[in-house]
Amino acid sequence: MLELSVQTLSKRYGPRRVLSDLDLEARPGRVLVITGPNGTGKSTLLRCLAGLERPTSGRVEWHQEGRLWGAAERRAGIGFLSPELALYEELTGRENLQLFARLRGRDPAAAGLEALLERVGLGGREDDPSGDYSSGMRQRLKWAFALLGDPPALLLDEPGVTLDARGFATAAGLVREAAGRGRLIVLATNDTRETELGDEHLVLG
Repeated sequence: MLELSVQTLSKRYGPRRVLSDLDLEARPGRVLVITGPNGTGKSTLLRCLAGLERPTSGRVEWHQEGRLWGAAERRAGIGFLSPELALYEELTGRENLQLFARLRGRDPAAAGLEALLERVGLGGREDDPSGDYSSGMRQRLKWAFALLGDPPALLLDEPGVTLDARGFATAAGLVREAAGRGRLIVLATNDTRETELGDEHLVLG
């Protein structure tokens, strides 16, 4: 079983303290929703959990079957969705996803990309340049990045941003499906529709 443990985590940028002595735990099959005013460190916390930023102090530990994950296991085992994720606009949706698969050490030909693009609602548009996508379509492609390889953990930063009602329903369904399949999910948001997806809640600030 996968477990996430955060112990007395603090993060500073120069003199500015963003997170202070934070403790949390997360378990598979549950959605932990993190809320709080802008600037209280929601996105920073998710980047620390993903290993994309190093805490100033404290510890982030991922354990699976009693074994501590290293950096390579975090890269393979965490699906990360963030507004900060940049797309290559000259590449098609399919090509962006193929590139991301290679960066994660996966064979694009065996990664089920067609089914994944269909699943997030990009079927029929996968060969269009992502620069021609609407903001909602770009968010759907970011969802495909997060779900690539069916990772056991999902870290979702504002997963419904820019999505219309139909797109949000798709995203909410993906969250519920992942939780039902025993995935560990941490979701950062201030959208009340997304907070309702949570089984547990942590308020920052």
